[in-house]
Amino acid sequence: MPDSVPFLLAPNALILGIESSCDETGVALVQAGAQAAPQLLAHALHSQIAMHQAYGGVVPELASRDHIRRVLPLTAQVMREAGHALADIDVVAYTRGPGLAGALLVGAGVACALGAALGKPVLGVHHLEGHLLSPFLSADPPEFPFVALLVSGGHTQLMRVDGVGQYQLLGETIDDAAGEAFDKSAKLMGLGYPGGPALAKLAEQGDAQAFKLPRPLLHSGDLDFSFAGLKTAVLTQTQRLGDQLEARKADLAASTQAAIVEVLVKKSLAALEATGLKRLVVAGGVGANKSLRAQLNAACAHPGRKGGPVRVHYPELHLCTDNGAMIALAAAMRLQSGRQQANRAYRFDVQPRWPLDAISTALT
Repeated sequence: MPDSVPFLLAPNALILGIESSCDETGVALVQAGAQAAPQLLAHALHSQIAMHQAYGGVVPELASRDHIRRVLPLTAQVMREAGHALADIDVVAYTRGPGLAGALLVGAGVACALGAALGKPVLGVHHLEGHLLSPFLSADPPEFPFVALLVSGGHTQLMRVDGVGQYQLLGETIDDAAGEAFDKSAKLMGLGYPGGPALAKLAEQGDAQAFKLPRPLLHSGDLDFSFAGLKTAVLTQTQRLGDQLEARKADLAASTQAAIVEVLVKKSLAALEATGLKRLVVAGGVGANKSLRAQLNAACAHPGRKGGPVRVHYPELHLCTDNGAMIALAAAMRLQSGRQQANRAYRFDVQPRWPLDAISTALT
């Protein structure tokens, strides 16, 4: 039998998804047929935040070891909640990359071992493709084509999406991602790890106009991003404030968030104008940010917007972070496309660095 063979989804096929790219272990079971929209049956997620807090960031070796401890119990939990046995699984999907090499190897190894034991095909999925397609599990799924804003701790990209596997990079960050800007700025303010959510919560109590912070590349004429300069500006402000930082922390948090959100909104609108598309998908951890959602919704629905109103789609809030559901979904949608190859040799590799626009329409 060849290593990779065409695979068509049977009616009501069950796809198990395993996510282990960084500091969250996610497992999910999705049901899909050749034509039917994928349905999430059950999912479970374990976050390693508490473990990494003492170090102020993710420790790769600790992350990998924790994935080993968590993935099988989470799989058993998901199958139990979905009311299915492991033998019912039709496809096992896992995150192939990008991410931490050791963490990725845990998920890949477990998925391929499980696939071999069950005699079922396995699929390596691009982590960012999982995020990009995750709104298809929401109550308001998008339709192709659309512009996608992928915004997380490690990535900030604008993509044109014409279909599954059809991705054109429009712009990306040249240094820090938006999520990094949130987390690093929060650390400078003494908000701990992970700082992004803490900064966003504190910002609700502050004045977004209190500090004049830079909006890098806002008027660059292209769709690229840069947030390293903003982080430096926040550092400068914390040093200037000195003993007054505690009293002004909410204002600085609000001003920092406002700078990041304004850049994301303006660049997204520019991408919509450049492509002429009428749909925007926002995915990734930062996509859960309340201020970003509110400002994007308002800007895209504004009746005076050049090109007319735009529909904005998001994943459900509990699916914004890394999770197994998005991996199972991406595998299902690739198989539904009819161009996906399924691996029955159970050999695997991982891709710690893997540009989304470089993947083909037929991953192996």
